[in-house]
Amino acid sequence: MIEISVDEKEAKKLILKKISELVEAVDAEYVFWDTKELKKRTCMSWNAILDTFFHDPRFIKRKIGRKWYFPARETRAFLEQWILEQ
Repeated sequence: MIEISVDEKEAKKLILKKISELVEAVDAEYVFWDTKELKKRTCMSWNAILDTFFHDPRFIKRKIGRKWYFPARETRAFLEQWILEQ
């Protein structure tokens, strides 16, 4: 019979580290988000985005043609700060 002992705190720390690395890797794939990705990442409708933070001067956005684009890293940082302020 084989017996295995696992330090739960250490296992949790390793799991959280790996998850963080994977999230960073996924985020690194995107240079910018479009409106569809912004809605997906925030779990908000377009109208909710317009009514809450879209017009905040700190929120970086560019309209190219008929589409809005948002720099991925800066948008994520803004959203993290914005939600803490609410």
